[in-house]
Amino acid sequence: MTAHHLSDGWTLSATGGVPEADPAVSPELSPELSPALVTALRDGVPARVPGTSHTALLDAGLIPDPYLDRNEEVLAWMRHVDWRYEHVLDEPAAAPDERVDLAFDGLDTVATISVVGRADQATVVGRTANQHRSYRFDVRELVGGPATLRVDLASALHHAEAEARRLGPRPLAYPQPFNMIRKMACSFGWDWGPDLQTAGPWRPVRVERWRVARLAQVRPVVTVRADGTGVAELHVTVERSGLPGGDAPLALRAEVAGVVATAGVDPGDTHGVLRVEVPDAPLWWPVGHGEQPLVDAVVGLAGPDGTVLGTWRRRLGFRTVTVDRSRDEHGTRFTFVVNGREIFVRGANWIPDDHLLTRITRDRLARRIDQALGAHLNLLRVWGGGIYESEDFYELCDERGVLVWQDFLLACAAYPEESPLLEELTAEAREHVVRLASHPSLVLWNGGNENVWGHEDWGWKAELDGRTWGLRYAAEIFPAIVAELDPTRPYSDNSPYSPGFAPEEVHPDDPDHGTHHQWEVWNRVDYTHYRDDVPRFCSEFGFQGPPTWATLTRAVHPADGGPLTPEDPTFLLHQKAEDGNGKLARGLAPHLGVPADFVDWHWATQLNQARAVAYAVEHHRSWWPRTAGSIVWQLNDCWPVTSWAAVDGDERVKPLWWALRHAHAPRLLTVQPRDDGWALVAVNDTGEAWTGTATLERQQLDGTVLAAGTLEVTAAPRTAAVLVLPQDLAVPGDARTEALVVRLGDERVVHVWADDVDLALEAGALTATAQPEPGGWAVTVTARSLVRDATLLVDRLDPDATVDAALVDLPAGATATFHVRTTATLDAADLVAPPVLRSANDVVVPAAARV
Repeated sequence: MTAHHLSDGWTLSATGGVPEADPAVSPELSPELSPALVTALRDGVPARVPGTSHTALLDAGLIPDPYLDRNEEVLAWMRHVDWRYEHVLDEPAAAPDERVDLAFDGLDTVATISVVGRADQATVVGRTANQHRSYRFDVRELVGGPATLRVDLASALHHAEAEARRLGPRPLAYPQPFNMIRKMACSFGWDWGPDLQTAGPWRPVRVERWRVARLAQVRPVVTVRADGTGVAELHVTVERSGLPGGDAPLALRAEVAGVVATAGVDPGDTHGVLRVEVPDAPLWWPVGHGEQPLVDAVVGLAGPDGTVLGTWRRRLGFRTVTVDRSRDEHGTRFTFVVNGREIFVRGANWIPDDHLLTRITRDRLARRIDQALGAHLNLLRVWGGGIYESEDFYELCDERGVLVWQDFLLACAAYPEESPLLEELTAEAREHVVRLASHPSLVLWNGGNENVWGHEDWGWKAELDGRTWGLRYAAEIFPAIVAELDPTRPYSDNSPYSPGFAPEEVHPDDPDHGTHHQWEVWNRVDYTHYRDDVPRFCSEFGFQGPPTWATLTRAVHPADGGPLTPEDPTFLLHQKAEDGNGKLARGLAPHLGVPADFVDWHWATQLNQARAVAYAVEHHRSWWPRTAGSIVWQLNDCWPVTSWAAVDGDERVKPLWWALRHAHAPRLLTVQPRDDGWALVAVNDTGEAWTGTATLERQQLDGTVLAAGTLEVTAAPRTAAVLVLPQDLAVPGDARTEALVVRLGDERVVHVWADDVDLALEAGALTATAQPEPGGWAVTVTARSLVRDATLLVDRLDPDATVDAALVDLPAGATATFHVRTTATLDAADLVAPPVLRSANDVVVPAAARV
């Protein structure tokens, strides 16, 4: 086989829906377009593939950056346009026994593919309406002369609206009918993402020429026997050319970890199975539990004369995975078991890392996954409103030991079960289950996000009035596909869901059964309510905060040219949550108060986000093994926005990331309530016992010791040890002026019994010095009295600067040194004062001062 990648040499033009050219488009969605842009849309602009309408026009300098200011609104017209991509198809004529195929790895979304030959005669070779599938078309009869490859892309929004009219509308979480088309759901906007409805060949396009047969598919089924033998069953599908010689006998050869197996494919047949057994196979483990050995696997297809017709290469990992969903005295478990070992999941939800998908590179994904590891995460959940990620994503997770929970792409909506959506969803599921089967990091297939919950709780039943809504996908089609094609991996119906129960028997979001989403916190109640339940597995929860200062001020500028405020229209366009700022204020008030100054407000909301999520994570971890994991919403952002992310759209870590790093540490000390009082919980998620003598002091905030004691800590590997605190340490004399300081080896935790607004915190309790050192600065801080969450916001001085610690609690007399890495010239005085050096002390609005 030979492949010719069609990446350069494309042109993009608009064929309909441009506001000035099409007065049928409503005026309110028709901002003035420059004459240069209108001309370019008519005559065509150069484009690269993979790419989309947005990236092509950005590259040509014809539209503004959609992520800046209010440009998302300025570009709303693009969702109504019909687009055309064209490329000269300069291919020699096919030999009598030669196939010539056009291969599209991904088309976004409603496409008609034509080959235009002599006399501008266009021959339609295919139509598509699914961003999540790949396509292949035989064009052997259309090459050999002057020709143009044409990809016409109709407005995805108009297509979805037409389907909603045809099938009858279905309820969904947002106004536009993303559930009526197989396109990335968050393309249409989400409560953290922009509404930029891209169009284009978003994955590679090739011309492939081949003879006799080609390797169409290799589906590995990998297991480990009890005696340690790794078994790889390689299920091979070939496509025959249908031309002279195409029915010949074929030979298959597989090599896995140096072990070889062969098989034949009889004339006319299209399937074969190769079974490879690897004695003493090296086990692949999640990060923190062992190594991640990957073995080379190669499958070759040869013709009757020995000519190699195709080769498939992957790296496999030998491991077993199950999810324990057994019943116990607390309800229904949801515990991942890898290689026979129960794993506590320290996870985060993953969204597409750039809304303009074609800009995501392997290096960018590696940076993001490394940031996940830096926050001590061991699982990423690929959420159902995004995409099936690239091979790069899963390969990087394989290499680093990051587990992957993969949603099928349904989210927050009722989905029709009628044709053609039924066939499209079935086909895309089959394709990606096979495509991803080689990756040991993938440990769960999940039937969708909040669809079953939505049907039960969000008023859908009355609105549906008996129409289909997608239960068949979650309960029948997807589990059958997984059982057939990927039988070694577990499947869950939805997130959240209660395993083994119909939705009308046990609520799908019951925290005592299976997976749970906790969104009462953030939406309606204070974050202290995270402790109201002990969920078996919390697969979504989170709290909002703005992006870093450098990201915010790069992308968001006041509409009136004045100072930025949370109420500014531009800021609000980058705050997508319903009543988001109101929820931020209500979340701040009981803990830090609501600062009037925007700089203080920015820091306080970031700090409150970090504290809220850490509060939940420490609660979850303290209940292991009853609680078997939690997956915070969310790791990453796809543009500059106020959101639930720990890493913002410019790739900078927010204070939340530091909170996750602490709360997810392999060894965690935390003070938690139990029925018989306050307890010290030592969470040990390592393979070695954690033992030692914990020293405890109940101090006044100025460091005066009021009571002291010790506790002997013994936490076996992968356990949480709970030690009830003595009364003289657990109960303060005056909650306003006291704190509990616990030390165990290098670990220290400071526990207070009152919120900061009620604590007698000293505003100027930190002294600090900054000294230059190789690569940056050492900033040393010392606390005169208790300092909460000392942090250096170094991006305010240098957008590229980093620091090695944040959110450090300092009892009276304690010292900490922060190491700042920067190449910029900084003033030492700026490093040791607000708004760079911050703590809760200097931003809290005391109760007495609150209005």
